Amino acid sequence: MTTVLAFDTATSVTACALVRDGELLGERLTTAKEVLAAAEALLGDARLDPRDLDALVVGTGPGSFTSIRIGLATARGLALALELPVAGACTLAAFNGGTPVIDARRGEVFTTGPSLARPEELDVAGMRLVGDGAVRYRELFEAAGAEVPPDDHPDHRPRAHLLVEHAAGFGPVEAVEPLYLRDPDAVPSR
Repeated sequence: MTTVLAFDTATSVTACALVRDGELLGERLTTAKEVLAAAEALLGDARLDPRDLDALVVGTGPGSFTSIRIGLATARGLALALELPVAGACTLAAFNGGTPVIDARRGEVFTTGPSLARPEELDVAGMRLVGDGAVRYRELFEAAGAEVPPDDHPDHRPRAHLLVEHAAGFGPVEAVEPLYLRDPDAVPSR
């Protein structure tokens, strides 16, 4: 029996899930700073101890630079403390029901590829778009022929259990690399 804790903190909504042998035991949506509380609640609901975990899966981005770092740091702490193997998975894999479009700020979005683009540059005619970027640029995308579900539709929120299906290469947490599609805003002082 394999029990996996999966989480993604890269977008505006953090998703945390507990999966055993491919079956979803529970999932919570929260904020990046509350990911450990969500994990603790999921383990409590399943009447499991953190030592019952066999592996971790963490979303590696694309997304907010700071939020990705929070997720990777959380994975690192848990993996080292519990001696667990870890696998990373692209955050875009946490969405279903359409093509994921994540708000990248600065008038840009992250989408499949993965890629970074201005919303007006995307050819979205006939596509169903999901994610906070699809919601933010709804008017533009719908005018270009895309379908965007209502703002409160569940397909706009990431689902951490989907990351488990896309995770590969379980190993030491140090081997999990973030997926950044642009340079961070912070630069070293001179």
